[in-house]
Amino acid sequence: MSVAASLPTEESLERDALLAFQGRRLAELLAEIDGRNGFYTRKLREAGVHAASLRFPRDLGALPLTTKAELVADQEQNPPWGTARSEPLERYTRYCQTSSTTGRPLKWLDTNESWQWLLECWKAVYRAARVGPDDCVFFPFSFGPFLGFWAAFDAASQVGALCVPGGGLSSPLRLSLAAAVGASVVCCTPTYALHLAEVAAAEGVPLHDSSVRVLIVAGEPGGNVPATRKRIEDAWGARVIDHHGLTEVGPVSFECWEAPGFLHLNESRFLCEVLDPASLEPVPDGVRGELVVTSLGRSASPVLRYRTRDVVVRRSEPCPCGRSWARLEGGIVARDDDMVNVRGVNVYPTAIEAVLRDFHEIVEFRSTISRSHEMRALSLEIEPVAGLADASALAAAVARRLREALGLSVPVRVVAPLGLPRFEMKARRFVLEDERK
Repeated sequence: MSVAASLPTEESLERDALLAFQGRRLAELLAEIDGRNGFYTRKLREAGVHAASLRFPRDLGALPLTTKAELVADQEQNPPWGTARSEPLERYTRYCQTSSTTGRPLKWLDTNESWQWLLECWKAVYRAARVGPDDCVFFPFSFGPFLGFWAAFDAASQVGALCVPGGGLSSPLRLSLAAAVGASVVCCTPTYALHLAEVAAAEGVPLHDSSVRVLIVAGEPGGNVPATRKRIEDAWGARVIDHHGLTEVGPVSFECWEAPGFLHLNESRFLCEVLDPASLEPVPDGVRGELVVTSLGRSASPVLRYRTRDVVVRRSEPCPCGRSWARLEGGIVARDDDMVNVRGVNVYPTAIEAVLRDFHEIVEFRSTISRSHEMRALSLEIEPVAGLADASALAAAVARRLREALGLSVPVRVVAPLGLPRFEMKARRFVLEDERK
């Protein structure tokens, strides 16, 4: 039996059938929320849009774009939940919030039905990662109000996997628990996968020979930074499957087993556009643009044409896995709101990470963007492996590589062992520091 034949029909629809399905589902969603969702009812009226007269996806561009700033402002003006809800408050059963790495956290509510819709999205991630009833999935951290891994945990139980939480434990105890239960799958951030590998090495744990066969990583773009992926896979002796989503949207994309380095867009549940961030016009395949997402479900708390600020390159040609869904080459290339201009050069955190992860002598690093007068400057701190003979030579080599990659001279400072912070969730290695008095 072919790979495609084993997929659910929704994942292998011909493109024309998929587009027709998306159009019908969007029209149905708009009819469901019109007059019930205060935020979008106002937004559509103010834009002069009469959704019933439109044909989708042809007329998708007639709908107004949505930004996080709008949703945050709505919650500030209508505390605490805002008006982007389609159901009475008593029907909501789940609360999550954004990580607030780019501003104030955005609160998000789900009903049982909209939460189940999110779980169906996560089940597609597990199918692609070949996770099923025979697996034991380990979640080595506390979830807090972060949506991603709460949904991952619930969805894993629904596919029949044994789910093991690791919150409230130290990293060494988490490694011991994973070994004791025979975990075959680990869900975490790329940063924490690397940190656990560091702890395992210090504890003398042969991580490469463990029962773990796949790590599903999310929360930051490291899973598709080639040097970061290689470091994780080499340390764990396991396959990395990358995944991407947002609290306000849900689990949008995932990597399949057959084609590493790409993220499939879940086009049965999301209508995805790639737009030029300046003109807001569509860009063709192969051209960088901003990912804009419309949820085709989750009607209790939907988003229409949501500007994710994720910089991506879309490809629509067939995938060896048999899925007809479009893919993002290289995953999330960068985040538009993370870009900082340093002396005329646009610098993204992912570009720095791509250089640093090639140096296996570096355990951790931190970049700092400072401002003196009107000029920005970039500096870097690196933490070498313990006992490195010549740390100054390493710093010089890193500075040379950064100059080649970025076109910038970057001062590199070596810090002592454990001199930089460690992270379980999203890492904060790109620090903006205003030096103006």
